[in-house]
Amino acid sequence: MFDFRQLRYFITVAEELSFTRAAIRLHISQPPLSQQIQALERDLGVTLLERTKRKVALTEPGKVFLEQARLILTQAELARSRTAAVAAGHNGQLRLAYTLSVSFHPALPHTLLRHRQIAPGVDVQLREMNNAPQFAALLANEIDVGFVRTEPRHLQDTRKLRLRLLDREPLMLALPSSHPLAKRDELHMSEVADEAFVTQPREVAATLHEKLTTLASAAGFHPRTVQQARQISGLLALVAAGLGVALVPATMRAVHLAGVSYVPLADPAAQLLLAVASRADDASPVLAQFLSTVDEFARDSGNL
Repeated sequence: MFDFRQLRYFITVAEELSFTRAAIRLHISQPPLSQQIQALERDLGVTLLERTKRKVALTEPGKVFLEQARLILTQAELARSRTAAVAAGHNGQLRLAYTLSVSFHPALPHTLLRHRQIAPGVDVQLREMNNAPQFAALLANEIDVGFVRTEPRHLQDTRKLRLRLLDREPLMLALPSSHPLAKRDELHMSEVADEAFVTQPREVAATLHEKLTTLASAAGFHPRTVQQARQISGLLALVAAGLGVALVPATMRAVHLAGVSYVPLADPAAQLLLAVASRADDASPVLAQFLSTVDEFARDSGNL
């Protein structure tokens, strides 16, 4: 059966209609070229080229084979390039989940934008999902990677999953702008022990709930929650209305709402982890390329 080299040789001769010019173009001598064309004709059982001392011409079968030979080489090159793209992680699918608060952190949009520039052939499917469901979805192979705000709870899950740290984001207090503490450069949690708190429901922001309870407990009080709102915009609206203060990640400062001021917390534990989780045994080139982009962001932001 003929090979790709013979196809390239035949196409070159057919385009030049000269064995001499074709040999020069292919950087080979003329006798091996003639031998390969003859071998190709024997394999096919047809004459592809009419040869005389004065000229070389395509036969009718030769014209048909020229068209097919070009298609074969084009398809072979397409197969090669697509296979290489998949191997490099530039083609395929990536199922990505993220928690609501991560949507305000620059890590998510910057990483997605950079990854799209590097691997535009990857279909990234996004899902908003809380931390615990993300870990479960990873273990069930329902998603490939997740932006999470906490570590897995169980040792067994920890062994099956890998985490790449992106940030330990400072936590802040969102206060009504009219509040006496709103102009402070920083606050300690103990200074808001008597304040009313507004929060998101636990099922929406479990990690922030735990952080609020932990920080308050360390400061010697139990937080008094008076109102809840599922959406961040609703939460800040409650703060602006003077109904209470809220514990929020520092990136929430990007949300400018009249009547809301943000003050950093000085407590050492007032941080919120941001990491990227994936299955430890997932060797997908698409995932590897995405995690490389994550590492690039972490280095650029000084977290690696």
